[in-house]
Amino acid sequence: MTDEQVKTKLDQEGDVAADFLEELLDILDMDGDIDIAVEAERAKVAIVSPEGPSTDLKRLVGTKGEVLEALQDLARLAVQTETGELSRLILDVAEYRAGQRIRIEEMAREAVVRVKADGTPVALTPMNAFERKVAHDVALAAGLTSESEGEEPDRFVVVKPV
Repeated sequence: MTDEQVKTKLDQEGDVAADFLEELLDILDMDGDIDIAVEAERAKVAIVSPEGPSTDLKRLVGTKGEVLEALQDLARLAVQTETGELSRLILDVAEYRAGQRIRIEEMAREAVVRVKADGTPVALTPMNAFERKVAHDVALAAGLTSESEGEEPDRFVVVKPV
């Protein structure tokens, strides 16, 4: 597949997910704008409010993001139903994932410093798949290795020396 074909496919995923989420917001009688982008070879869809994160939208995140994870699974299912292909779409609501990314990057950088200082592996707290990917990216960028260990929902990242 050419780069242009990949971009077209990801744009289509974003459009399908956006349509699904707009219908959901209408059913729930919630206000929110849908932003669509392509990031890290994935379609990214965000539900945002022009006035900033609203209480309504935060309800779509839930405690520790579990409602957001469920909505992401439903959006991916809508894309799969429409396109016939699995989707790796990322959904963010009320900038929750953006905030999580910053928190996880900071935690992973602290682990990198500790691993480089004494050479022993550092286990991070249990995380969802999105958060683990962020931690793996930080370890890789620092020239270290990392592995996911454990079983869901207690799966976690261990940052290790090379």
